[in-house]
Amino acid sequence: MSYIISTAYLAVLISAVFVILRWSNVRCCGQTPVGTFTFVALLFTAGLDMGLVMLPLTEFPVYAADEAYRFTNPLAIEFGMWGPLVWMMYFLSAFYFVVLEPRLQIFEIAIVKWVYNLTVIATCAFTCYLFLTALPSYIGDVSATALWAIVLCVIAVSVYSSGSVNFMKWLAVSSTWMFVTLAVVAVPAAAYYSGGAGAGSLASNLGLLSDYFANLHRFVSPITAYHEFYLFWWFSWSIMIGQFVSMFVGGLRTWRLAGAMILLPSIPLAVWFAVLYIYFERQITIPGWLNWFMVTVGIVFVVNSLDSLIRLYGLNLGWTKTRLGPAYYPLHFFLQLGLVMAYQFTPFKIEWVGVVVIGIYAAVYALMLRRRTLVRAAVTEARGTAGNALPAASPS
Repeated sequence: MSYIISTAYLAVLISAVFVILRWSNVRCCGQTPVGTFTFVALLFTAGLDMGLVMLPLTEFPVYAADEAYRFTNPLAIEFGMWGPLVWMMYFLSAFYFVVLEPRLQIFEIAIVKWVYNLTVIATCAFTCYLFLTALPSYIGDVSATALWAIVLCVIAVSVYSSGSVNFMKWLAVSSTWMFVTLAVVAVPAAAYYSGGAGAGSLASNLGLLSDYFANLHRFVSPITAYHEFYLFWWFSWSIMIGQFVSMFVGGLRTWRLAGAMILLPSIPLAVWFAVLYIYFERQITIPGWLNWFMVTVGIVFVVNSLDSLIRLYGLNLGWTKTRLGPAYYPLHFFLQLGLVMAYQFTPFKIEWVGVVVIGIYAAVYALMLRRRTLVRAAVTEARGTAGNALPAASPS
């Protein structure tokens, strides 16, 4: 498994670098273009979930104690688990869906379409399953009944949001501002009053992140089994997040799209991890009010992730609100609930989904080689154009 994920990850990263360097001036425009801030907000909230808010505080001690991670500091390790290399995968798939897919139509081939959308559905449910399993550690003792009631509410709100793109955009922007408030105001203020940590501590921690870039090569292949899990997790997300956000690209050149999708999300991640690292270093206990604020933001992030993925596979398979009418809501609700229960009560694992997604990547690469004339035509036509009016080829 390590060989599979290492080879696939390296291939995708090299492809992303190739696209940035070779096709830097291609104009990318999605079906529903939005402003850059809204675009980054949609990307940031769709591509992350509650784990971003709560996991680092539990992972810092693990990274500090494990000999395999001793080549750098725990903060750099945490950033590496979520940082720029991950977002390069999202960028690559977004570029593909904006520029190449309209001509190649690979994801309209029946077998590719169904296998891909099954991975989207399964990954969507895994996000909710992680929320289910992790929530007790964030809010303390909670009965199984209350826990499942919260999960049911999260799924219900997500399904509702997926049926309204305006509500989805509003929720993404709102949760982004909530996260900014949490990272820049609430958590630093609590650290200052509880442990006397000021701006100097934050600046010092941001400096520690430079060690991530010094050890960048180490993050291309699994460092440990836990890192391998992360890589399979991100692979399972990579194509669908790229496809989802590709709809909202607002006419950016490739190099600007890369900056918006790789650099801009990494900045708030760096600040957030650096702030949380203060709590780990100084052994500061998070106040109750702040813990609930973090849980609230995390829950909204889960909704943001679920609604975008539900909307995505619904559009791909024609299971839309317009087509299904009132049946739209129970269909998606019970589909997600059933898969969450499958993760909970069966051996089904996200790593299996990641392997299938790697197989989809392999098929896409092979078909692109076969249709390389269409690839060149798509790129040529996209230069200097909106990039979303390309004639399609018949799938074969």
